[in-house]
Formats: sequence, structure tokens, C-alpha cells
Amino acid sequence: MYKFIKRFLDLLMSVIALVILSPIILVTIVTLLLTGEHEIFYRQKRIGYKNTPFLIWKFATMLKNSPKIGSGAITLRNDPRVTKVGRVLRISKINELPQLINVLAGEMSIVGPRPLMEVSFRLYPEKYRSKIYENKPGITGIGSIVFRDEEKILSSADDPKKVYEAIFPYKAELEIWYLRNKSFITDFKIIFLTGWAILFPRHHLAEKLFTGLPKINLIELSKANPTSQT
Repeated sequence: MYKFIKRFLDLLMSVIALVILSPIILVTIVTLLLTGEHEIFYRQKRIGYKNTPFLIWKFATMLKNSPKIGSGAITLRNDPRVTKVGRVLRISKINELPQLINVLAGEMSIVGPRPLMEVSFRLYPEKYRSKIYENKPGITGIGSIVFRDEEKILSSADDPKKVYEAIFPYKAELEIWYLRNKSFITDFKIIFLTGWAILFPRHHLAEKLFTGLPKINLIELSKANPTSQT
């Protein structure tokens, strides 16, 4: 029953969001056509429900073939691969709106674990890999809220690659927490915090709204040795 109702709410919210946000979506499409590399959408293979790959939809914010150049899967603050328009889209999270198509197609949910590229998925501890995507991946999720400024964390680290690898055991714990605590109330709180973070990015409401969240010290994380986290 939970899955049926959640699917119905996903469809309903996606249709409503597409209608309400259609002016923003249309302006974004025209802007992308006239700027940068004139690419509108970016599609990439991600790990999805039951660890089945699918193609995610996003507005194009980076140069073509960006995963194969520069810092690869890691995106840093002021990353030169991100276009000028792309920076605005990423900060405002408008770049994620095309994922409503994935929701309508049944490949994603509004709330769930974020779908990762396989190279990043492999950084999850092995014991969690078969569990995290027992839920459909989401446009937003608890990991997205706690690590809402991941680019800043990585950019301030001496070795971004090591810190990026060290983050994933923490992210896995967060997604397992969601799996154990999933409910419509939890989803509503996550949706609320996703919007709130756009307006107030330095908020700390997650710790107040959710009980039992895995403890994560972002300051210590910046000094983390990934080999000690697995």
C-alpha cells in the first residue's frame, strides 16, 4: 500500500510541478539554446531501483564529456567545466527539474537516495550496496540535505579525491537511515528542507526535524582518510 500511494503522490506532484514551473523550464530551455554549447539536456547512466541502470535527465550545466576531463566525477566550487548559466542552475537546483520526466516514467521518486554514477556507487561500503536502492532513487533525499554543500567541502580540502571517497560511508549510513525511517511525514520534511536550503543554505534544521541521524562531523571529514572509513 505504501508503494502504491507513494507512486500516486509522485505522479500527482510531478504533474503539478511541471505545470507550475513550466515558465521557468521554458526560460531555461531558451537560455541554454542561446548560450554555452547550446545543449539543453544532459543524459547520463545512473544506478537506480534494485541497482538497475537508467538514464537520468538534467539540464546541461557542464561542458560536454566533463566526466572524462578535469576532476572527473568530482565537481568543485568554481569548477571550470561548469558554464556560467550552469552555475546559476546548479545553485538554484533548477538543473534537477528535468528529473520529473524520470519520475513520470517510474524510474525515480520525488524523495529517495540520489542515483549515482557506477564509479561513485562503488565507493559505498559493499555491505550497503544491495540495500540502498531498495527504494527508487529520488530527485532529493536525506543525503542531498546533509551534504547540500558538498562542492564547498571538496573545494576546501587539500585532497578532494580522498575526501570525496571518505564521504560515501557517511552517505550510505544516511540512506540506510532513510530506508529504516521512510514515511510520508519523512518525505514531506525532506521536500520542505530541500526548498528551505535554497533560501537558507546554512540552516541546521535537519538535526532538529529528524531523530537518530548518523553523526557526521564535516570538519573532521575534511581531514578524513578514506581507508579508515571502510
